[in-house]
Amino acid sequence: MRKGRMKKDISNKKDKSGDKKLFIPIGFKIITITSLIVIISLLCVAAISSYFFREDVKVKAMEETLTFSTLIAKKINSDFMSIIDKTRMAFNIIDDSKNNSSRKKNRKDNSKDINEIIDDLIFKPDPDIICAAILKKNDNNPKVFFKNRDSADASGIQERIKAERSVFENVFKGDTVIFNPSAYLKEPVVGLAAPFEAGGRSGSILLIIFSMDKMSDIFGAQGVVKSFIINGSGEVIGHYDSAIARSNVNLSSLHIVKMIMEKSIPNGQTFYTDEDGSRYLAAFQRLEFTNAAVISTIKERVAFAAVYKIQRVTLYITLISLASAVMLIFIFSKTLTNPIRRLVDATNTIQDGDFSVVVPNTTRDEIGRLSVSFTDMAKGLAEREKIKDAFGKFVNKEVAELALKGDLKLGGERKDVAVFFSDIRAFTEISEKLQPEEVVEFLNEYMTLMVKCVNKTYGSVDKFIGDAIMAVWGAPVSRGNDTENAINCGLMMREVLINFNKDRGSDKKPIIKIGCGINTGPVLAGQIGSRERMEYTVIGDTVNLASRIESLNKPFGTDILISADAYNTVKKFFDVEPMKKIKVKGKNAPQQVYAVLGRKDDPKCPKSISALRKLIGVNPDSVKMNVNIDENEVKYEIIE
Repeated sequence: MRKGRMKKDISNKKDKSGDKKLFIPIGFKIITITSLIVIISLLCVAAISSYFFREDVKVKAMEETLTFSTLIAKKINSDFMSIIDKTRMAFNIIDDSKNNSSRKKNRKDNSKDINEIIDDLIFKPDPDIICAAILKKNDNNPKVFFKNRDSADASGIQERIKAERSVFENVFKGDTVIFNPSAYLKEPVVGLAAPFEAGGRSGSILLIIFSMDKMSDIFGAQGVVKSFIINGSGEVIGHYDSAIARSNVNLSSLHIVKMIMEKSIPNGQTFYTDEDGSRYLAAFQRLEFTNAAVISTIKERVAFAAVYKIQRVTLYITLISLASAVMLIFIFSKTLTNPIRRLVDATNTIQDGDFSVVVPNTTRDEIGRLSVSFTDMAKGLAEREKIKDAFGKFVNKEVAELALKGDLKLGGERKDVAVFFSDIRAFTEISEKLQPEEVVEFLNEYMTLMVKCVNKTYGSVDKFIGDAIMAVWGAPVSRGNDTENAINCGLMMREVLINFNKDRGSDKKPIIKIGCGINTGPVLAGQIGSRERMEYTVIGDTVNLASRIESLNKPFGTDILISADAYNTVKKFFDVEPMKKIKVKGKNAPQQVYAVLGRKDDPKCPKSISALRKLIGVNPDSVKMNVNIDENEVKYEIIE
């Protein structure tokens, strides 16, 4: 755990997550999901309500158009039949008048009397009638009576009558026909042709042309509903637009007109689209005495104006509701996302190794409980880290972690490791000149520097033996290049010690020289001791030989010696100098050891033993190759 770090509120700590995936905040998810639910719900309600309202409006609009077409058809039936009956009656009176006329009157006077009678019986009672005539089947030049006998359109009307002879054929068979001669009179008019059998006129037809001014008012008087009349061939007879009525337009291409022409039904309803692309709701009603029909229409956009208005209002309400919902959800989401964000920040802080975090509890819900539990967990981790740090000062950190996890058991396992021993030369002589407190202070300063070298090269300190250090690479965890790391540690100690000695040289601060011995081989690594007290260490012949090799540095005048097994593992990385073979107790065969000059890739590496001794401050004259005899045993023998 980091020392001296105060407890802190991490509510504003920046997220240091290393996750490279797309990060989507919870608040954004809540707002998005809720907004989608609100939008879908409102749109569904709006769509359903709009659909049923539209259908209701459609039904009512269709009923309205059918009602208007029916009413107008009745009105036209009544008006047209009235005109036909009045005109037929007038001509009957004329026939009776002609039969009873005085023999004294000549033909010219008699003709004059007929015109006056026509005026009195037809034109004066009904000013909308423009002309009337009785046509015989084979009469190509019929007599036509005009309201204004001086009208310039008389000849045009006569030409129109001649042109319609084919239409009149059906009238001679008993049908009543409606046609449109408006183009000849430059005003909206309607032509009626009906059978006439009175006064000995069998095989004759009654022809009437009258103005559509009154009818035009009826066609356009319904407001949004517009009406017009067509005959059996699709020709416009009367129209709410006088320009169309005058132009003799044929609407047989419209769907509703085709429906009238193809189906012999009295009335009907449908949709159709005109040439301009406008869509209409329409209904028709046939006239009773002819094949003509009244069509009433209403534009779809006009009929559904209320529907479109409701849809717009619904859209506005949806937007307002959505904005309100987003605002409320955003405010509410803060009560969720802020505590969660603080928990995430606390997690990142713990990932950084700082367990002194306090997550504020601002809610009375599950997240509030989680915040309290997280703070308690952080305290527990802090305590665990303290124990781990304290434990790590007495045993290797990796061993401490394994022990805390419960992965270390009594016993051991066979491993290939690199064993390292280092010792201070003439430590007894140095300690005699210092007070005990000064010795401890000196050793702590020295050991701190040396242990850093071990840790930096991924080794683990096995134990301290007075002024000696025993370290291991490859247990409990191997990095694959354990021997290389062990020798790198020795070279690092050499460099650190040279810098350490720069400010030393007095009795209180003597120059420090060390010797390092490294051997590679199999050991038994594991927990040694009892169930109450255990120590993780390595034992075996490899350890013993490493200790013997370390003690050879003094007679050889070197600081780092390695065994032949260690050399064979790393010879491509280091420059070494072979030393004289030795015979070690317990080993029958002579042992070759090597002095490490430095790394091959180091340009400052000493090129010889002499250069090495000069670098580490060893006087060549003090080097004595002798048998190192302990009081009780011979540790080694140098073979000349």
